[in-house]
Amino acid sequence: MTQGLIRLQHSGQTHFITFSCYRRQARLVTPAICTLFLENLETTRLRFSLHIYGYVIMPEHIHLLLSEPASSTLADVIHFLKLSFTKQSQSASGDHFHGGHFWQKRYYDRNIRSYSDFMEKLRYIHRNPAKRGLCEKPEEWKWSSFRHYAQREVCGVEIESQWTADERSAAGA
Repeated sequence: MTQGLIRLQHSGQTHFITFSCYRRQARLVTPAICTLFLENLETTRLRFSLHIYGYVIMPEHIHLLLSEPASSTLADVIHFLKLSFTKQSQSASGDHFHGGHFWQKRYYDRNIRSYSDFMEKLRYIHRNPAKRGLCEKPEEWKWSSFRHYAQREVCGVEIESQWTADERSAAGA
């Protein structure tokens, strides 16, 4: 157990989550692997009744902005997401990732306490690929939720936004 690590859960707050590939190796670099991650993220969203507000898949790490699960912990959510993705990617590719390690064991979790903090993290997530030089503009990076917000694009994961809420209302859900 890590001393001094405090995770504030069951607070009803949004969380900014970051986790990395094993030894920060760039393993999230092909369309197939990124698509598989998004499929697993959507499965995880449904299984744990999460709201996903934003995400970005970078070559060696992931950023997520999400709600707390209703009846579980974020640790359970991240464990499920990482494990299900790793198992599916190994069976699809036959790669066993240095003894089964695709991800670093830990993850970073920061509670979001205000709307301005929320917007700061969402902008950070969306600007990360351009800042790193992977593209010129955020809308050029396919592996983030930016285009959902900018163009209402369906991105493989249901993003909780005003547009999503409006569509649910219009559908009578």
